[in-house]
Amino acid sequence: MIKTDVVIIGAGAAGLMCAAQAGYRGRSVVVVDMGKKPARKVLISGGGRCNFTNENANPDNYLCKNPHFVKSCLSRYSAQDFIELVERHGLNYHHKTLGQLFCDNNAQDIVDILMTECEWAGVEVKLRSEVLSVEKSESGYLVKTTDASYTCESLVVASGGLTMPKLGATPIGYQIAEQFGLNIIETMPALVPFTLHDHDKARFEGLSGISIDCLVSSENGKSFRENILFTHRGLSGPAILQISSFWRAGQEVTINLLPDSNLVETIAQWRAEQGQKSLKNLMATVLPKRFVEVLVKEQVIAEKAVNQLSHSEIEQLANTIHGWQIKPNGTEGYRTAEVTLGGVDTDELSSKTFESKKQPGLFFIGEVIDVTGWLGGYNFQFCWAAGFACGQVV
Repeated sequence: MIKTDVVIIGAGAAGLMCAAQAGYRGRSVVVVDMGKKPARKVLISGGGRCNFTNENANPDNYLCKNPHFVKSCLSRYSAQDFIELVERHGLNYHHKTLGQLFCDNNAQDIVDILMTECEWAGVEVKLRSEVLSVEKSESGYLVKTTDASYTCESLVVASGGLTMPKLGATPIGYQIAEQFGLNIIETMPALVPFTLHDHDKARFEGLSGISIDCLVSSENGKSFRENILFTHRGLSGPAILQISSFWRAGQEVTINLLPDSNLVETIAQWRAEQGQKSLKNLMATVLPKRFVEVLVKEQVIAEKAVNQLSHSEIEQLANTIHGWQIKPNGTEGYRTAEVTLGGVDTDELSSKTFESKKQPGLFFIGEVIDVTGWLGGYNFQFCWAAGFACGQVV
């Protein structure tokens, strides 16, 4: 039996951040994780370059049943705080669109920083160590793993969600929460590509790899302006991943394929300047040619010269292009989702410390709880902020 002040389940972004903070306060900390490597989701994120934060991160960028929950930790540990941490370690990084920050080299650099911080703070990280059981004890908690048993005053569950099971995702965090009587908000994959019904797949066969800058909207009115990408299974790309967090089965998604222009006005200009040209060829100057060919085949785009179009034909085409509606069959699921929507109910936790209101000494941080950020470094920023806040008190 090994006695320690704090046991953290999960050597991911939130868990390692929390561990280092607690260690620097003089607490003895053991992190247990069943994986062969620490922070495996960090390693594969951002195409291997890790979009480690977003300069614009604020509470509006998060989905949570209680939208006020994230305010406390984000205000106490900002994107700038994490940027200062990585700069102290000499990390070279670059800015991309919409406030996203990426490593110049690769994501291993972020993992190295987290592990170095843990080493400096005297934290013990035990890999290939699966948690078998958790029990309440007189002094706190008894945690049994495949290679040791630990007693601790504070137990932090930072086990992540259900996404990417190939990386070892398990429901253990939810199971521990339920064991101690905490409520779980229904979980589902988020930031995930859509699959299409067979008839739509047949329509768009051959468009795989085509990307279009669009404004994508959900039925609840949420909109995102980024690229969509046709795949052999359906639709992906940043705008689709973003809207997937707001989409529910059976709903339609509306896509404005030309968000920067008014097609009625564009066609009027074409008629005035090059009226003899075919609508098909002119549409191929503003949309990918292969996509235009599909719309011609479906008679959405008439095979006529521009000056032969009637007002109703122009109106109808503009309505379709600016409000193209598609009903996804579903999503690709946890296999490819970037995060898990839902999780441990934040009403059960202190927004300042992340401690369970029902169970003293039990904490939940990171993806395991009902906080889901937008695509673009927001989820990592929440993990840093939650890990920092929890690490100040465990």
